[in-house]
This record gives sequence, C-alpha cells and structure tokens, in this order.
Amino acid sequence: MDQFASWWDGAELWVAGLPFIPQVVLVLAVMIPACFGIAWLLDRVLSAVFAAVGRAESVGSDGGADAHTTVEGS
Repeated sequence: MDQFASWWDGAELWVAGLPFIPQVVLVLAVMIPACFGIAWLLDRVLSAVFAAVGRAESVGSDGGADAHTTVEGS
C-alpha cells in the first residue's frame, strides 16, 4: 500500500507542477471517459435492479411517456 501511495503522490505532484492549460487538458482527457464509464455502468446496474423489482420503465413507440400519464388542469 505504501508503494501505491508513493506513486500517487508522485503523479499528483507531477500534475500540480504542470502549467494550467496542460492540467486542464489532462484532467478532461481522464475525467470525461471516466465519468462516461461510471454513468454507463450505473445506468446498466440500476436498469437491472429496477427490472428485478418489477419497476422497469415502459416506453411507448413514440419514445415518450406511456398512455397513463395525465397532466393536471388539461
């Protein structure tokens, strides 16, 4: 664990030592795919959980809400 902590500290110091623009580019290059992957994984896991408990979303052929949706006041 100490080796990983030492590596992480070195990587953190390297990023902190970069000028601002390369820092932004590097962080975006890492965070955009990472956040996309996490969102995709959460979507799949939650869809499976909702399907398992019988709360799967039913979408009509038009891609909108189902026929049971009503808007109050209309």
